Amino acid sequence: MHDFKHSHASLLIKEGVQPKAIQKKLGHKDIQTILNTYSHLWNTADKEVADLLNKLSPF
Repeated sequence: MHDFKHSHASLLIKEGVQPKAIQKKLGHKDIQTILNTYSHLWNTADKEVADLLNKLSPF
């Protein structure tokens, strides 16, 4: 069951689902559980933030 839950969360993260929505879907009481357990799967987050900031920058 744990492997299924991990795979489910991994697929949701890959598809860009927000952590709060994943928390609700998996039934975790605290969003910190999702962030602590699955944060390694958000490996493109730094690049996404940089790209967003570059789009917003007037320079």
